[in-house]
Amino acid sequence: MAEKARGKIFPFTFPCTICKDFVDELGGMFLFLLESAMLIFAGWGQFPKIIRQVYFIGVQSVSVIALIGLFSGMVMGMQLYYALATFGADGFLGTGVALSMVRELAPVLTAIMLTGRAGSAMTAEIGVMRISEQIDALTIMDINPMRYLVAPKLAASLICFPILTAFFNLIALWGGWLTGVKLLGANEGVYWSRVTDALEWVDIEGGFIKSIVFGILVCTICTFEGYYTHIRSGHSGPEGVSQSTTNAVVKSCVVILASDYVMTSLLW
Repeated sequence: MAEKARGKIFPFTFPCTICKDFVDELGGMFLFLLESAMLIFAGWGQFPKIIRQVYFIGVQSVSVIALIGLFSGMVMGMQLYYALATFGADGFLGTGVALSMVRELAPVLTAIMLTGRAGSAMTAEIGVMRISEQIDALTIMDINPMRYLVAPKLAASLICFPILTAFFNLIALWGGWLTGVKLLGANEGVYWSRVTDALEWVDIEGGFIKSIVFGILVCTICTFEGYYTHIRSGHSGPEGVSQSTTNAVVKSCVVILASDYVMTSLLW
């Protein structure tokens, strides 16, 4: 199904080639996602593959997420403290840091960092396997490439993105406390009190929903670009892999920001 999805999906005429290519690409990705999602539970043999991908996408990204979360929280704490202190409202520092991180920055920055670290690697790995005909070899051996390569990555993304987003939130709140309280002198009790009072379950739930959607989008785009590297017009071999990797990262980042706006409009 996924092999046919990359071809012409809509036979009728579009007003321009760009619109046709966009709809064709969008339809192909959707069918690609459906097939990979159905293959996640294809058998117990998927479980070890999913664990390996969880380690690659999640565990190996912890240090990067911690570093980005720490400095994001520290910068947010510093900027908000100076802005709020101007109006004598520095007691609301915890509220500003908590809401900005949990609602927006944590899921978005986590998804972008995972796109750069894990998403690009997914595209390059599958792209190299495609141009070296390893995927064709899997098909000849009666091994479904989608089940073997794509489905475990999708399952691991669904697991890792929300967990890493929660970890980012914790580190960012601590970073805001470090800057606002320890360096600039805000009241520690007021800071944590405002954090707990400001956050409601709808805020936390919205952040997790965003992280799950981002995980699906990033994994689909990156694996799709790698899987169809061989048919990219004008590029072949290593150049095609590099072009696919670049396109995957750029498309993922744009889609993350666009979908973040749409979900923010719907959730709050």
